[in-house]
Amino acid sequence: MRHKTTLDVRWADLDAFGHINNAVYLVYVQEARADFTWYARKARGETPILADMVVARAEVDFIEPLYEGGVRVDVEIYVTRIGSASFELAYEISYNGVISSKAKTVQVAVSMETKKSRPLNEIEREFLSNYLEKPSEDK
Repeated sequence: MRHKTTLDVRWADLDAFGHINNAVYLVYVQEARADFTWYARKARGETPILADMVVARAEVDFIEPLYEGGVRVDVEIYVTRIGSASFELAYEISYNGVISSKAKTVQVAVSMETKKSRPLNEIEREFLSNYLEKPSEDK
């Protein structure tokens, strides 16, 4: 299963070439992740989870440039790995059904008290397992 978030492309997201600046893709990934673990759960009357995590790694593969401001892009998010204290998310950013980029992030759960990594709890593992997919080999 995948979680889908739709985001507005703002004028400020565009660079001198008239396409979405490469740094903005990580903002889209962050917004999708916040919707996945927080906003969408809250809207469904569920308790938000995984607020106490940090991003340990992020990577983006740019496939097709997006040249238009004032449109909406879709970000699909799914889980590719669940470890003892960390997990990996994969993202596909698309416009009109065409994938423009793919991204991955590794998140580590952190104790707010000790500021050190902590094991994922059973609720977090169950939630993440619902979105677990084997990553595709193509880029």
